[in-house]
Amino acid sequence: MSEQTSFLTPLVTQLGVGGVIGLCIGYAVKKIAKIVAVIVGLFSLGLLYLEYQGMISVDWLGVETWGNTALAGLGQMEGILGALISNLPFAGGAIVGFGLGIKMG
Repeated sequence: MSEQTSFLTPLVTQLGVGGVIGLCIGYAVKKIAKIVAVIVGLFSLGLLYLEYQGMISVDWLGVETWGNTALAGLGQMEGILGALISNLPFAGGAIVGFGLGIKMG
């Protein structure tokens, strides 16, 4: 019985702490993403209006190229996946908590 307890205690602790941290991160990410979406939307709307009025000229192909470059940088996050797998109990709790935080936010 003592051997099982000594094995389960760190596992439960890692799952619980990972879950709470993931929940907090997910909640914050969703709130920040909403704010960023509003800012980007209003900025884009302003650009479209100014271009429609003939006050500015927007290089939309350049904007698309910039967006593709930014998204290509997300491929560099492979190292994070390896770190999560090496700490699987903590990562499992964090991922579940992150999902709950996103849903709550």
